Amino acid sequence: MLRLGWFSTGRGPGSRNLLKAVMDQKENGSLDIEIAFVFCNWDNDEDDNPKKEQREMFFNMVRGYGIPLVTASWKKFRPDLWEKNQKEWRDEYGKLLRELTGKYDFDLGILAGYMLWMDDETCRQYDMLNLHPALPTGPKGTWQDVIWQLISEKADRQGIMMHICTEEWDRGAALTYCGFSIRGGDYDRLWADMDKKLKTRTLEQIKSEEGADEPLFKKIREDGAKRELPLIVATIREFADGQVEIKDKRLYSDGKILDGPYDLTRQVDASLE
Repeated sequence: MLRLGWFSTGRGPGSRNLLKAVMDQKENGSLDIEIAFVFCNWDNDEDDNPKKEQREMFFNMVRGYGIPLVTASWKKFRPDLWEKNQKEWRDEYGKLLRELTGKYDFDLGILAGYMLWMDDETCRQYDMLNLHPALPTGPKGTWQDVIWQLISEKADRQGIMMHICTEEWDRGAALTYCGFSIRGGDYDRLWADMDKKLKTRTLEQIKSEEGADEPLFKKIREDGAKRELPLIVATIREFADGQVEIKDKRLYSDGKILDGPYDLTRQVDASLE
């Protein structure tokens, strides 16, 4: 059985949906896992806490599953040091995180909507996976940055990947991914509409005026977002079934190191049908 450490800020429905998706698969017998703990970087009794109600719903869900809930408020931890040196603060907070979670035996950490950057030492000591909304060869940055860059490059494909957490933020090796075409069907009309707009406005103007409501941007986002949960579940399944494993921050299958990330497009597409 694969034991997971679950790290989440618990700030909205996405955090709950992800936990539920994995627990549903566990409870119906199709995923041989156990979640050893859920760690949250809020205690939820902080002042100035706009997500308090959402987080309480998340905490109640965790407790309902009988999973140990571990919290350490980033807002209450050494605010003096945060003001002075955020790198040093992150290192000290990482020590506390490892002290609290190290007592639980787990094989793989999942960053499931965890909104703090992990410190270097935790990245070295723990094998943890994070989601990045792009193909392994695709753009870096937030999902918004990624999509605007795809549009500026007139790209043909988009995807989602899971990468290992390393000291270089968002630069760890891609372990699994899925891809999809952003051409053909409705996309052709949306690209044509974008070309018309670009005759009278720059992409920066369109970005500023329409933002995430721009139809091509919105379609790419929707098609990517609906693959995030299936990719995370499919990735966990590959580890749980023993198809892949991490050694020295590299991915192995059947005892052999893999030269590139593991393509789970077929499994993800099948789950969407």
